[in-house]
Amino acid sequence: MAKTYWVATYRQVSDPDALAAYAQLSGPAIKAAGGRILARGMPAHTYEAGLAQRTVLIEFDSLEAAQAAHDSPAYQEALRALGGGAERDIRLVEAAPT
Repeated sequence: MAKTYWVATYRQVSDPDALAAYAQLSGPAIKAAGGRILARGMPAHTYEAGLAQRTVLIEFDSLEAAQAAHDSPAYQEALRALGGGAERDIRLVEAAPT
């Protein structure tokens, strides 16, 4: 099984309070599902067409674990708290074979 990385970029945050409520619920939900938050925040630097957007990088042991975390009742509760408070792009990317 290849490790999988959950990459989230925040295109726009329209409701900081909803984002804060989401953060309170999503972190514990992701950790409970085996996710490890490796990085979060604004990029230190961007290249080419890179955008200065808040980015979160989370590592999971497998694609299945990442999908299960997203689909879990605890994470779905966090998504309900976020509502339309942010426009995001979330991708699950499997690690390259070594």
